[in-house]
Amino acid sequence: MPELPEVETVMQGLTPFLSNKIIKTVRLNRPNLRLPFDTNMKPWLEGRQCVGLRRRGKYIWMDMDNEKTLVIHLGMSGSFSINPTSKNKHDHVEFITQDNDHLVYNDPRRFGMMFFVNTGHEHEHPSFQSMGVEPLGNGFNATELRNKLKTKNTPIKVALLDQSVVAGVGNIYACEALYLAGINPLKPAKSISRDRLERLTVAIKRVLMDAIHSGGSTLRDHRQTDGTMGYFQHHFNVYDKEGEICPQTGGVIKRITQSGRSTFYCAAKQR
Repeated sequence: MPELPEVETVMQGLTPFLSNKIIKTVRLNRPNLRLPFDTNMKPWLEGRQCVGLRRRGKYIWMDMDNEKTLVIHLGMSGSFSINPTSKNKHDHVEFITQDNDHLVYNDPRRFGMMFFVNTGHEHEHPSFQSMGVEPLGNGFNATELRNKLKTKNTPIKVALLDQSVVAGVGNIYACEALYLAGINPLKPAKSISRDRLERLTVAIKRVLMDAIHSGGSTLRDHRQTDGTMGYFQHHFNVYDKEGEICPQTGGVIKRITQSGRSTFYCAAKQR
């Protein structure tokens, strides 16, 4: 599933083609993705101006001039392409703008979602009511993280995947941030000291920003809006490197399973 950097990369790629543009036509090539499309999708978008795009966690918010916001979630395999030269059977939604740009949403597994909320009331929707702070914002710091973790007995890696703790962090970047911070992924979340949480918040910001600057991860089906693949996976320290040698300690990188997800870490560095 695309994590925050992948979603941010897609949003940034879409913005020049959608922001302040009128959507001339919406083509729906099927009635649903994970959820059925709203019956008002076409009338709420066609002939209306997109006034801007935002990201919340792993969601893209597309604000329209009629006080409606289209919420887009890429699911497991969703991606956008701009002015593709050929059609694909998994091209499920197409937005055509006043400039005749074609923005095509492709989703082979159809786990993505598109639904509407009223602009300014996004946080009243169940998807966002309990969502945690944005990790790249000023509100994300050791104090905030400690308040979220102080009663959690779950391992810190599992806690970081809880979107009510921090928004948008997923499996890949949780592994990488814990490595940079030198924290064992098995350590109970509530037991981590403030000093170590300071290092962890810095590490989370760093790995996310590095990924955004590098165009997102190429794992699985993620592509940027221009159709190219990101390349941050070449800079992973531990993720998907089971059995390899840690460049900092010389220890062997291990893989364990936590809550059904693979965790990669160096026991010599992460204590």
